[in-house]
Amino acid sequence: MPELPEVETSRAGIAPHLQGQSISRLVVRRPRLRWPIPADLAARLEGQRVLAVHRRGKYLLIEVAAGAALLHLGMSGSVRILPRGTPAGKHDHVDLELESGQMLRLTDPRRFGALLWQGADEVHPLLASLGPEPLSEAFDAEYLVRCCKGRRGTIKALIMDSHVVVGVGNIYANEALYLAGIDPRRAAGRIAAQRLACLTAAIKSVLARAIEQGGTTLRDFVGGDGKPGYFAQQLNVYGRAGAPCPGCGTILQEVRLAQRSTVYCKACQK
Repeated sequence: MPELPEVETSRAGIAPHLQGQSISRLVVRRPRLRWPIPADLAARLEGQRVLAVHRRGKYLLIEVAAGAALLHLGMSGSVRILPRGTPAGKHDHVDLELESGQMLRLTDPRRFGALLWQGADEVHPLLASLGPEPLSEAFDAEYLVRCCKGRRGTIKALIMDSHVVVGVGNIYANEALYLAGIDPRRAAGRIAAQRLACLTAAIKSVLARAIEQGGTTLRDFVGGDGKPGYFAQQLNVYGRAGAPCPGCGTILQEVRLAQRSTVYCKACQK
């Protein structure tokens, strides 16, 4: 599933091709993805000029004067910039055609993505209860300490809760907890403030580095597969169960937390 760095890389890849362009036509080949695509979306978008392309959590927002189209890539979705009229494949469900002669194409084999609408000066219900962006000033050590106070659930579950902080998916939660030296199974409310400050910094660091790496794949968004590479070559623990810890050599352990694979070092993470 695309996580925050991959979605941010997608935003950076498509934004220069969309911003300032007038939308000529919206082509919807499959009217329902995870949810139905609004029937009046074409009427809302066609003839509008794209003002900006933002990201909120894992949602891309294509902003026009009347509001914004909300795009979610789901588990297998991707976006590409292609010449208008490029033949569509089986899983190419939506085209946003531009006056430039290009188009934005949404491909989603598993159809868990979404294309929705948010009116101007409104906040879509899916965005209304989201926590702060992890790379923003609003997400700091003091905030995380407040969120953890009295919590009996695991620290990993807490930092993956989008109501607490958006976009810290499974891959980067594993990595941030390793960098902070915190056992992912620990109760959030039983971790000292100083250690939570280290975790806050680790979350910011691992996401920022993953986004920086994703920037090298921007060319893929024009005529390529539209899928930015993951942070794979720099992963310390995720997907490495049974391998030696890069820090101490102890064999990495794997457990299931909230039905998600969780890999950690029992020596380095306490």
